[in-house]
Amino acid sequence: MKKLSIATIVLCLLTFQSIKAQGSPDYTGGLKVKLNDEGSKYLRIISWAQVQGNYNTDATFDANGNENSKLNFNLRRARVLMFAQINKKFLILTHFGLNSLTSNTLSPTGKGDGSQLFFHDVWAQYSLGKNHAIGAGLHYFNGISRLNNQSTLNMMTLDNHRQAWATIGLSDQFARHLGVFIKGSFDRLQYRLAINDAAVSSLDARAAVPGGEAVYNGRANLGSKDAGKTFAGYLDYHFLDQESNFLPYKVGSYLGGKKIFNIGAGFFSHPNGAVVADNSGNLSGENVSIFAVDAFYDTPIGDNGSAFTAYAVMQNNNYGKDYFFSAYGTGQMFYSHVGYVLPGDKNKTRYQPYLSYGTHSYDALNNNRNNLGLGINAYMSGHNSKLTLEYKNQDFGASTTNILSLQAMIYL
Repeated sequence: MKKLSIATIVLCLLTFQSIKAQGSPDYTGGLKVKLNDEGSKYLRIISWAQVQGNYNTDATFDANGNENSKLNFNLRRARVLMFAQINKKFLILTHFGLNSLTSNTLSPTGKGDGSQLFFHDVWAQYSLGKNHAIGAGLHYFNGISRLNNQSTLNMMTLDNHRQAWATIGLSDQFARHLGVFIKGSFDRLQYRLAINDAAVSSLDARAAVPGGEAVYNGRANLGSKDAGKTFAGYLDYHFLDQESNFLPYKVGSYLGGKKIFNIGAGFFSHPNGAVVADNSGNLSGENVSIFAVDAFYDTPIGDNGSAFTAYAVMQNNNYGKDYFFSAYGTGQMFYSHVGYVLPGDKNKTRYQPYLSYGTHSYDALNNNRNNLGLGINAYMSGHNSKLTLEYKNQDFGASTTNILSLQAMIYL
């Protein structure tokens, strides 16, 4: 065997499916350190960046009450993901980066909270045979829906639907929980199940008001004995081509590289995750439970390079009595998007106009939150190099916002 060194880092293909997933005609799979001649033992390194320019037609203000410029720039994501296999029996994955660095979160010496890198995922995984595995750590094997397991590398829309990451910052760390998971497949049925610790801290730091609505910070108020664990799962049945479940991140659009039709269902449960106070101020827990059903369709159309993508999800959210906080609340959610890759040469820039719509009802409010998105992707090398232009309208009671965004993304 030849002596290995850093010089063995080469651009090579992890699997044929990975190229198809990104829809790139000239991408060879990223950086891979081969640890043996065959390449079956390796370290894989992936890096990506998403940079946005956002024009907001409505006035916004910073923390000091000063009106912001209508045009702002945002380093939406800067990430590095690494995973390694010494043999097929076990794998370790590490994923770190930062999110949404703007002029408001920049710090003079890069030491402020908004400038900091942090771990998104760190987990170890062990094989339980050909089609099943168990793992533990800070992980992304989430329940509920495909969007709650969405990869940020290959979204069809500018970004994920915000309310679809249904527990972000409430019981987890940036959509990741700390716990144990099991995943695999039975023929065409794929599954993932997880038992996790709930975070002690929560973005919802409100105190429960006597006789009022629930707040989602049960572990901080009730302790780990009563509100310490969360449970999640997602199952989807693959009627046509089967997707890879090697990693947890769900593909947003294959750009015609596969023919996919999946129907899925999932859940998230956090017993006593929310807290309410009776008229005397005594606290008690309320169960948090979220359920969803969804469908995903992606297919090439003919042999002229065109393709069609469609997704829809129905979600029932129960965060406790009359819960409402930021993007989240007890009630119902429906979301869907469709996109069409225009005919064209796969070796040249390809265009994909798309439309998205979401509506949310809240038990605590009379008004629905409605979101409409209209955009177009320009794929210069599949998802590995693309531009996205999107207009987003949100109508929520007396409030209406309109944002025009242009995002550049490179993924290596």
